[in-house]
Amino acid sequence: MKKVEAIIRQSRLDWVKNSLVKVGIKGMTVSEVKGFGSQKGRYIYRAEEEVVDFLPKVKVEVVVPDEMVEKVVEAIVSVARTGEIGDGKIFVTHVETAIRIRTGERDEKAI
Repeated sequence: MKKVEAIIRQSRLDWVKNSLVKVGIKGMTVSEVKGFGSQKGRYIYRAEEEVVDFLPKVKVEVVVPDEMVEKVVEAIVSVARTGEIGDGKIFVTHVETAIRIRTGERDEKAI
């Protein structure tokens, strides 16, 4: 199993959610986060550059079977990419174990 974490623009969340549902994702975790990267805390608002310490973003997390990773990544990239600095990042990490607390199911049965 793999965990796919995508840090994206807030304005792209609904598009990402709908795209993930279309490829078969039945659940996800979404968090409001702040940070900066290449964008360096800068954005253009009403034709003026604003500088802030951290920019608001959204983190979407899903755990999927190994064979679904590429579909999930492509589903996110296809709707989250604007081509501008600040589109975000995707991280894929290994998940050793998943446990559904209610039933005790483990691993892929728990996701």
